[in-house]
Parts: sequence; structure tokens; C-alpha cells
Amino acid sequence: MSISWSSIEGAIELGLLYALMALGVYITFRILDFPDLTVDGSFTTGGAIAAVMISNDFSPWLACLAAMGGGMLAGICTGLLHTKGKINGLLSGILMMIALYSINLRILGGAPNKSIMGMDSPFSGEHVMVIIIIVVLLFKIMLDLFMKTDIGLALRATGDNKRMIRSFGANTDVTTIVGVSLSNGLVALSGAFIAQQAGFADITMGIGMIVIGLASVIIGEAILGARTVFWATLAAVVGSIIYRIVVAVALEVPWFDTSDMKLITAVIVIIALVFPSLRRSMKQKKLARRRMQELMQSTGHQTTTKGGM
Repeated sequence: MSISWSSIEGAIELGLLYALMALGVYITFRILDFPDLTVDGSFTTGGAIAAVMISNDFSPWLACLAAMGGGMLAGICTGLLHTKGKINGLLSGILMMIALYSINLRILGGAPNKSIMGMDSPFSGEHVMVIIIIVVLLFKIMLDLFMKTDIGLALRATGDNKRMIRSFGANTDVTTIVGVSLSNGLVALSGAFIAQQAGFADITMGIGMIVIGLASVIIGEAILGARTVFWATLAAVVGSIIYRIVVAVALEVPWFDTSDMKLITAVIVIIALVFPSLRRSMKQKKLARRRMQELMQSTGHQTTTKGGM
């Protein structure tokens, strides 16, 4: 089995494009502790809006902004269902994801996909990687700065302890809606970039995105940790890149096909979830064994001292 540098480079490029989606998932699952499944629908929404606008001769960057706006609107709807409609967070995301399937079909004009192959996009030039790195770093830095603002701090506090932040007069409904909206805006932006990079938007392109986003966040945190917001967002970006490299390497295995992509994803997520738990368990056992040895040595020393007397 051998993997070429071009495959690794392609994996890094994809990882950076999906990093925006991973940042969105980080906001809901880690900061808000909100299991938002809207992601699978809003990712497609972003790709569909971008593809339709670019095919109608709009600027690719304007199409990306519109895609982000569409994702934020989807997030607002999910947030309203949960906070004002009093619907369970998981169910709110599922309902919005189902609704978005029909909405996305309408955006695509009733067709299951929309081709933009050969049309102008940020990914048609020579310095694609540089552009992607700048965009991802820009959004990462803006997210870090946002989390230090009053509403960002309220957002983080809402995820930690809703009851406590309410006692300080903060409106947790607003912070939840803002967080879910921002999350899905980043997810939709990622979908818009992926559609431009692939040259088409497809109605099924968002299936399984929530699992990929979670895998990226978990892998990144296992490697870099999440001590501060800066490290947590960096971990999401790095995790997304590593996830794509692992998938690229796995697909080079002779008995793996591209149709096994979902299976590979599931295995990666399982390993990413189980490994930290195993590592913690081993550390605890090692610590317990060391304490037991120290206790036994201490007891033996005391016995020897008494015997000598």
C-alpha cells in the first residue's frame, strides 16, 4: 500500500474545507451541549444556494455569503422550535433536517443535483490551498474573538449551566438561538465551498455530515486538548484535516472501496470515542496501583519500625 503526496494534499484541502463544518459542530455539541442534527440538511442548503447562484452568474463569494445566510436561517428555525416551541433539542434538529430536504430540492429547481463544473470559483486558480487556509484561519480567529464578547461568554455559560446564567438575567433562549444559527451558518458555508470544489451540489451531499463533524472535533481534542477556546477551535480544524488524511490512507487499502466511506467514518468515530476513555481508565488504574504500592510500602515501613522497637 502506497499513498501519493497528491492524495495527501487533496486530503488536507478537503480537511480544511470541512473544518468550517467542524467548527459549527463544535459550537452546538461542545459549547451549547445541544445535539443539533440540522447539520445534515444545512450543509446541503449551503451547497445548493451556492450552486444555483453561481450558475446564474453571481459572484462565488456572494454565493458563499448567501449560503451562510441560508444556513443561519435554518439554525434560527431549529432554535425557535426548541426554545419557543418547547420541542426536544434532538427532535427539533431532526424535524428541521427533514424539512430542509424538500426546501433544498426546491432550491435546486426540483433536480437532485446542480452542476457548476467549469464555472468561475475560488478553487479554479493556482493558489487554491493558500485561499482555503486564509479563509479557515479568518473564520477561526473571528470565532475565537466572538467567544470573548459578552454574548459569546453568555453562549458558553448557557452550555455550562443554564440555570446559573438565567439567575444573572441572561436570556438563554436568545443565546441558544444565536449559537445554533452561527453553527449552521458555518456548516452551510462549508457546504458551499465543497460544492464549488467538487463542481456540483447534490441533494444527498449532507448525509452523515454530523458524524464527520463529531469525528473531527473528537480527534482534534484527543490530540490537542480543549483547554481554552483557542485550542478547542484549533483542535476542530486539525481534527478535520487528520480525519481526511486517515480516510485517504484507508481508501488506499486494497480491500476498501469508495462505497465503504461510511463504514470507515463509523470506525474512525468509534476509535476516537473509545480511545480517550481507555486512556483515562488506564491512567486511573496506574494511579490506583501506585497508591496501593505506596500504601503497602508505608505499612511495611511502620511494621518494621515497631518490630525494631
